[in-house]
Amino acid sequence: MTVGETPKQADLWRSSASVIGDRVASDSIWGLLHREGHRIFPDELFADLYSTRGRRSVPPQVVATVMVLQRLHGLSDRDAVEAFEFDVRWKYAAGGLNVDFPGFSHMVLVDMRARLARSEAPRRIFDAVLDTARAAGLVGRRRVLDSTPLYDSVATMDTVTLVRSAIRGVLKAADVDLEVELRAVIDSGDRYDSNAKPQIDWDDQAARDDLIDQSARDGYACLGVLADRDLDPGVADAAKLLATVLGQDLEIDENGRFKIVWGVARDRVISTVDPDTRHGHKTSARGFDGYKGHIAVDPDSEIITNTVVTPGNAGDASVAQDLISDLTNTPDHGDHDGDHDGDHDGDHDGGGVPDGGEPSGGKPAGGVAYRDVEADGSDGDGGGDGGGDGGGDGGGDGGGSKVYGDSAYGTGDFQQHLNDNDIESGCRTQRPAPRPGALFGKDDFTINLDNDTVTCPAGDTVDIERDRHDDGVARFGDACAACPMREHCTTSTNGRTIRVGRHEAALAEAREQQANPDWRDDYRAVRPKVERKIGHLMRHRHGGRRARVRSRTKVDADFSLLAAARNLHRAATLNLRYEPTIGWATSP
Repeated sequence: MTVGETPKQADLWRSSASVIGDRVASDSIWGLLHREGHRIFPDELFADLYSTRGRRSVPPQVVATVMVLQRLHGLSDRDAVEAFEFDVRWKYAAGGLNVDFPGFSHMVLVDMRARLARSEAPRRIFDAVLDTARAAGLVGRRRVLDSTPLYDSVATMDTVTLVRSAIRGVLKAADVDLEVELRAVIDSGDRYDSNAKPQIDWDDQAARDDLIDQSARDGYACLGVLADRDLDPGVADAAKLLATVLGQDLEIDENGRFKIVWGVARDRVISTVDPDTRHGHKTSARGFDGYKGHIAVDPDSEIITNTVVTPGNAGDASVAQDLISDLTNTPDHGDHDGDHDGDHDGDHDGGGVPDGGEPSGGKPAGGVAYRDVEADGSDGDGGGDGGGDGGGDGGGDGGGSKVYGDSAYGTGDFQQHLNDNDIESGCRTQRPAPRPGALFGKDDFTINLDNDTVTCPAGDTVDIERDRHDDGVARFGDACAACPMREHCTTSTNGRTIRVGRHEAALAEAREQQANPDWRDDYRAVRPKVERKIGHLMRHRHGGRRARVRSRTKVDADFSLLAAARNLHRAATLNLRYEPTIGWATSP
C-alpha cells in the first residue's frame, strides 16, 4: 500500500469549507486543523509507514485528523469513522474535503495504530503537535508533574481463574506434539478448554481447597515438562506467566497441599489477559486496578510536554526524570527547541520561588502575544475539575528551569537529579514523621554532612557509618546507656539510631527552601494547574479514565494521542497559526 495524498483542490460547490467555513470559529480545533492541518500532519510525515508499490491508502493527514478528533471526543473506532462520513466539521477539519468525500472502514484506524507501533517513531502525532507548540513559543522552561489512574479494560481475576487461565495459555501456545505431552501430565481431569469456573460446590470449603490444590499441581506439572527446553517465544512467555501466577498466590501447608497465601504479593499479576496491569493506590484509601498516566505540563501555556504510562503500582517519582527529559537533554536552557517511591497524595501545600516568568499576556519568544483566558475560563471546554481549558499566564522562555510536584516527587533521588541539572525545585519534600509518644524526632538531631557526624539533643556526637550505596546510619547505643534524656528519645534496648540517606543534603536544602513564604505562594499558584489539565484528559470515561486497549505499550500510545488532542485544543484556543513572515505564532 502506498501513501495516499490529501486532496488540495476542493470543488467550489461541494467543498465543506463553502458549506460551513463562515460558521466555524477560527480559534476552535476545527478551524485550526482546517487551516494548519496540512502543516502539522503532512502526508509526508507518515511516508515511512507505507510501501512504494500498491494501491493508494486513505490519506494519512485525514487518518491522523480523525484519530485526534476521536480521542478528543472519546469515540470508538466505528463512531469516529461514522462521524467523519456524516459530520461536515470532520471533513472541514481534514483539509476542507468535499462533503461527498468517501468514508472508510474503521479498520483503517486499527491499521494506522499498528503501523505507528511498529515504526521507529510511534509517538510522531504527539511529537508533531508539541514541535509546533515549541515553534510558536508556547513551551517554556517550567514543568508541573502529576499522575492519574487509568482503569484497565479487563476483569481482575481471582487466584483460581488466574491459574486456570495461565495453564490454558500454555496449552494454547504449544504446538500439537507439545500439547499432547502437557495434557498427559494433567491428572486433575480438568481439560482447561473453557474459561468458565469448574462446577463445584463453591460453598464447600473442602471442595474449594481441592480445586486449588489440583490446579496448582497441574500447573507445576506443565512447568516440569517445559523445564530445560528451548521454547518458542510464545510458549516461553506463557510458561513465564504461569510460573509467576503460581508463585505469587500459593504456598504449601503443613499437609503438603497447595493453598492460597494470606495477603497480596508485591507486584501481583491480576490478569492473564493483560499481564501488565496492577493493583494501584492513588491515596491510602483509594485503590484501583490498571495503570497510571503521568504527565508534565507547561504551567504558562498549559501545553502537555510529555506523557508516560506505568503499571498502577508504580510510584510517581519513578518516571519523573523521564517526564522532564526535554529540560535535562537540552544544552541551552533558554532554548525552546530542545527536546517507585511513594504514591500521589493529592497534597496542595507548599510552594516555590517565582522564576521570573513572563507576566500574563506576555510575548513568547518567536511568536505574537497570546491572550490570558484563565480568569473566566472562556475557552469553553468546561471539563474536569476547575473550569475550561483556558489558562496561560505567559509563555515563552520565562528564565531558568523549574519543576513543580507534590510530595510524591519530593524524593531525595529526584531532588538530587534537579540539583545536578541546575533545575530549581518546586517539589514538596515532607519533613521526617514525628515519633510516637512525643519522642525526639530526626529534626531534633544535628546532622553535619561535612564531618559525616550526627549530634543528639543531649550533645553526644557519633560518626555516620556508610554502606556501599553511600546510605548511612548513626548509632547512639553506647551513649544512650546512661543518658538522662533516654526516656524522651527511644524505647529500644539497643539505643537510638538515625538513618542518613545518600541524598540527605538535597532533602535538607529542599526543606529549607519550602519554608520560605514566597516558595509556598508560588507553589499554590502554579501546582494546581496540572490538576485542571488532568480533568480535561479524563472528561470522557471511554478512552479517558477507562483504557480502551490492553497492554502498557498500547495504553501508553493511546494516552499520548489523547495528550496530542488536548494540546491541539489548547493551541486552537490560543489561535495558533502560521504566519509566512514569522512562522508559527499565537495571537488574540
